[in-house]
Amino acid sequence: MSDGALIERFLEMMAAERGASRNTLAAYRRDLEQAAELAKGSLADADTATLRKLMAGYQSLAASSAARKLSALRQFFAFLLDEGERPDNPALDIARPATRRPLPRIVTHDDVERLFAQAGEEAAGETPPAAAVRMLLLIELLYGSGLRASELVTLPRRAVAGTREYLIVRGKGDKERLVPLSERARDALGRWLPLLADGSPWLFPSGKAHLSRVRLFQMLRELAGRAGIDPAAISPHVLRHAFATHLLEGGADLRALQLMLGHADIATTEIYTHVDSRRLVELVNRRHPLARMDVAAAGVDVAAPSS
Repeated sequence: MSDGALIERFLEMMAAERGASRNTLAAYRRDLEQAAELAKGSLADADTATLRKLMAGYQSLAASSAARKLSALRQFFAFLLDEGERPDNPALDIARPATRRPLPRIVTHDDVERLFAQAGEEAAGETPPAAAVRMLLLIELLYGSGLRASELVTLPRRAVAGTREYLIVRGKGDKERLVPLSERARDALGRWLPLLADGSPWLFPSGKAHLSRVRLFQMLRELAGRAGIDPAAISPHVLRHAFATHLLEGGADLRALQLMLGHADIATTEIYTHVDSRRLVELVNRRHPLARMDVAAAGVDVAAPSS
C-alpha cells in the first residue's frame, strides 16, 4: 500500500479513535507527507537510519517544531505496527529534540491591585458605562478564575445560570471542566447581566458574534495604560499565569491547580507555575511531617557539644 493511502488511514484513525482536532490532523498530514517526500522512497518501509537522516534535515527548525515532526512519525509507525503493516517502530530509537517551554511574563501583586483599582473606579457609581462593567468582569474571570482568553470570550450566557459558585468551561480538546467563580466575580456578573442585550447566546457579545481575543487583548492593555502600568507587561495570558502563580504561592495544591487550569498533563502545570526555591524550602520546613516531629522524642541528642 502506498504512503499516501497509509497516511490517510492513520489520519482516519486519529480522528475516529482519538478525537484529534482539525488543526492537529492538518499538521500531521503536512509532517508525514513532507517526510514521505524527503525519504525518497517508501516512508512506511524506512528504517531508523533513514529516519535519523530525515530528522537531521530539521536541525534548522525550532526544537518544538522538530519535536512535533518526530511525534508524528512515532505515532504513524505505532499505527503501522498495530495494523500489522510492519514489525517494529523505528522512530522510537530517535532521541526527542530538547525543548524548553518559556515561562510567561510575571505581573506583580502591586500591578494586579492597580489594574483592579482602575477597573473598579471606572465601573463605580449608580449608572457606570456598560463597557466598564464588562471590563471589570473580564479581568475578574482572567485573574480570579484563570480562564484562557479563548475560553473567556466564548463563554455562553448559560454558563453562569443560577447562583452556583463555579463555571462549566469548555476548553482545549473540547473538554469541560469546573472553574471557581469568586464572590467578587459573582458580584461583577450580577452587575453585568442586566446590561446584556436580550437574544445573544454569548456572555460577552460583540456585533453578531462574541468578543474577539484580539479585542480583549487591546482592551486589557488600554486599561493597563490608564492604570499607569506598562501595557506591554499585561495580557490575558499574563493574568492567567498570575492566577496560577499567586495561588501556588498561597499554598494551593498542584493537582487542584492542574484541574482549574485545564492541563491534561501535570508537567505543564509545573512549568507554567514558577515558584522560587526559597519558598519551596520554607514550605518543606513548615509543612513536611519531619518539621513537626519532636527531635528529642526521636532519641537525638541536641545538646550543645562541650568545648
